[in-house]
Amino acid sequence: MSDDSSVELPFPHRRSPHQSPAARHHAEWLHRHRELAASTGQLTYERWDVPELAALTYPESSAEDLGLAADLMGFYFLFDDQFDDALGRRPEEVAEICERLTALVHSPRPVGTTPAERAFSDLWRRSIEGMSPRWRARAAYNWESYFASHPAEAAGRIASRPPDRESYLMLRRGTAAMETIFDMIERLGRFEVPQAVLHHPVLRQLRQLAADIPSLTNDVRSYAQELARGDVANLVMIVQRERGCSPEEAASVVMAEAQLMADRVGELMTELPEVYRLLRLSVADRHAAHRYADGLGAWTAGYLRWELRTGRYVSG
Repeated sequence: MSDDSSVELPFPHRRSPHQSPAARHHAEWLHRHRELAASTGQLTYERWDVPELAALTYPESSAEDLGLAADLMGFYFLFDDQFDDALGRRPEEVAEICERLTALVHSPRPVGTTPAERAFSDLWRRSIEGMSPRWRARAAYNWESYFASHPAEAAGRIASRPPDRESYLMLRRGTAAMETIFDMIERLGRFEVPQAVLHHPVLRQLRQLAADIPSLTNDVRSYAQELARGDVANLVMIVQRERGCSPEEAASVVMAEAQLMADRVGELMTELPEVYRLLRLSVADRHAAHRYADGLGAWTAGYLRWELRTGRYVSG
C-alpha cells in the first residue's frame, strides 16, 4: 500500500542552519555507541537521515543542542527497532529492559551497563543540564511513561484480540514518545514554560494534537512494514476492521482524521493570545509560552516534511 497524500498545516516547516555540524556530531556519537546500532546497517541508517529530522523539527536550536536532538532521534529509532523481532513478543523481557532504563532517570549519577543504557545515560545527563527540578521531574515521568509502554505493546502482539481504537490511542501515545520530544522544545531552546499556561486546556489540546498527527500519518507510512512483521497497533488496520474496507480506503480515512486535527491546531493557535491575557502573564512568560507553542508547530511541520522523504519509510 502506498499513499502520496499529506496533511496541510497552518504553518510552514523550517530548517536549522546547523544541520551539517549536527550530522558530524551525530556520526561521532553513533561511533561511540556503535553497539546500539549493531543490528542496523550503516547505509540503512544513513538513508533515514536522522540529522535532517532534527534540523526540521528543532529549527531554532544551537549547533551544539541540535547535535543532542539528532542523538535523541537516533536513540528512539534504534531502541524501538530492537522490538521488531522475537524480543518484541516477550513482554517480560521487554519489561526488564525498560525498568532498568527507567531507573536511570531516577538516579543521581546514571550509569548504564548495556548499550542502550549507556547511550540513554549520556542523553539523559545532557538533557537535564541547566533545567529546573520541576522540568526534570516532568521529563523523568514522561520517559518512564515511554519506556513502560513497550511491555504493553509486546503483550499486544501476542494477545488473542487486536486493540480497539481507544486502546490503540492510549498505547500509541506512550510508544510515540511525544511528551519527551516536546519537553526538549524547552531544553533545546533554553527556556521553561510557566505551569499555569503549560497545563492550560488550550495548550494541552495543542500538545495532544501535535502528538497525534504524526502518529496517524506514521501509521499510514509504516503500514506495510508493520503488517509484514505482525504488528497490530496501527490505526489503518483498526479502521480496516471497523469498516471492512481496503487498506487504501482505511489510509484515506486516517489521513482525513489527521487533517481535521491539523485544522483544529490552527483554531487553537488563534486562542492563545486570549489565554495569555486571561492568565495575566508577564511579557517574559508570554514569550516563553509563544516559543513553546511555536515549537509544537515547528516539530509537527518538520516531522511531516521528513516523513515524506526519509528512507525509513520510503524505499528506493
